Amino acid sequence: MNVPASDPKSVTGKPLVIDERVDVLVIGGGAAGLEAAIGAAARGFGVLLVDENPVPIRTMGDDVPLHFGQGMAANARNRNAMMEAFVASEPRIEEAFEAGIDVRLGTACWGLYANGASLGWMPGLVVGLADEERSLLVEAQHVIFACGRRDMGLGFPGWEKPGVMGATAALNLATRYGALGPQRVVVLGSSTEALTTALALRETGVAIVAIVEQAHGGVGDAALLANLRNGGTEILTGHVVRAAVGHDGVEAASVGPLDDTGHPVGEERTLACDGIVLAVGATPVIDLIDAGGCKVAFQPERGGYAPILDASQQTSIANVYAVGDCAGIWAAKTRDRAIAEAEAVRAVAALGAAATDVRTELPPAPEYDISAYRLAWVRASVVEARAEFHVCQCEEVTAREILEIRPPRYLDWRDERRNDRSLSALLGEGPPNPDQVKRLTRAGMGPCQGRRCREQVAALLALGAAQPLSAIPLASYRAPARPMPLSMTAHVPEAPEQAEHWDTWFGMHAQWVPFWEVPERYTVATNDATGPVASE
Repeated sequence: MNVPASDPKSVTGKPLVIDERVDVLVIGGGAAGLEAAIGAAARGFGVLLVDENPVPIRTMGDDVPLHFGQGMAANARNRNAMMEAFVASEPRIEEAFEAGIDVRLGTACWGLYANGASLGWMPGLVVGLADEERSLLVEAQHVIFACGRRDMGLGFPGWEKPGVMGATAALNLATRYGALGPQRVVVLGSSTEALTTALALRETGVAIVAIVEQAHGGVGDAALLANLRNGGTEILTGHVVRAAVGHDGVEAASVGPLDDTGHPVGEERTLACDGIVLAVGATPVIDLIDAGGCKVAFQPERGGYAPILDASQQTSIANVYAVGDCAGIWAAKTRDRAIAEAEAVRAVAALGAAATDVRTELPPAPEYDISAYRLAWVRASVVEARAEFHVCQCEEVTAREILEIRPPRYLDWRDERRNDRSLSALLGEGPPNPDQVKRLTRAGMGPCQGRRCREQVAALLALGAAQPLSAIPLASYRAPARPMPLSMTAHVPEAPEQAEHWDTWFGMHAQWVPFWEVPERYTVATNDATGPVASE
């Protein structure tokens, strides 16, 4: 039988240059990641543990990987001091070193590649890593994600000012580094997660001026709320921040009441503060998990979109696991690191072993309807804002431009006088897809990679389409899942077989014509893209 020859222009079968190989790669050096790495090493696996922290000050300035909101104190610029503080804040890092684990701090993972429906030629699980100097590809038999959490952004006039930041970023700066700039803060949200963060900040010496909650009553642990109230924190339910006030940074928060329908009413008050902490919703960090092809779904009990896992914490891709907050967030896990560590123990027990029936404690039902809660915040703070502001700060896109699917203003677009500008008319049947909106408006395409606006855009689309958050598809993630300079790609070598037809793979024949072959009158429409290319 004649076997057809493989296409020489295809990447299939071409050798991939792998820099390193390891038994187990753990991504994230928190409680779950360290437990997984130490446990795997105890079983005799060769383990590489990477954590992107402490990230450089420039990366923090781009709000990567968290919404730092320029709330870093001056000592955050001292890289050595930040590294020392990071190691000192987690004693098990030293334990990992002593266990013989290859620990690399300040090293980010930017992509996971695994064979699947659209990719079938990888030598195994391949992960892209990068530090400040180079990028490399690592092949691993097993990958354990322990990437943690981040916070849902929430806009209001002035939210771009330094000092408006996510709760996770504020907590990390305060507790791990001692590098939190704001010392008098207003916290938005009253879930158990938000209240736990507020109390932890207070223990570091930060004054919690007020808890601001759009709901007409606290939604989290009543005892925690009472603790804050007894400590002098004002509890303002049925309120939102109407604006962040200040010149070079936050100097005060203007807050106003809401009526029973969530509309602003009455006079506003000014609360003196130098920081506004956004704690209206923590979400699992699943960018690498989704970009790698693992199945995810909206799971309210896990904090929103989270990976679909089996009893051993394995994702839909064999030998890829998720543990800790990236596997799901709930109040008990936040307060007790043993829950995250138990997830890591289950994952390690499954490494290289046949599937077994593992009893696992499922997360409890959420304390409140997180879809309705987050939509209520966006409706009261963003939709009902007293002035327009940029929901997507990177690309300068407003809520109205998102809901009306307006092209980027740099295109100098003019109203086409369409009668129907509804989401359904512009985007078709079914729930609106954030990826479509991103392509049409550029919302979410900036350097922060949507970390500040992603959940807000989804909430706006849900409100515009009268749908719950669970009906809005996840805006897809793609590698590189961390911003990288283009020069980093030069550090990933190509085998000669891969480079031979690179111009064909990138369609150069349709984009480049030698100057000596360009006709006197040349247009793209008349370009002949059928001829040979350079590598032929």
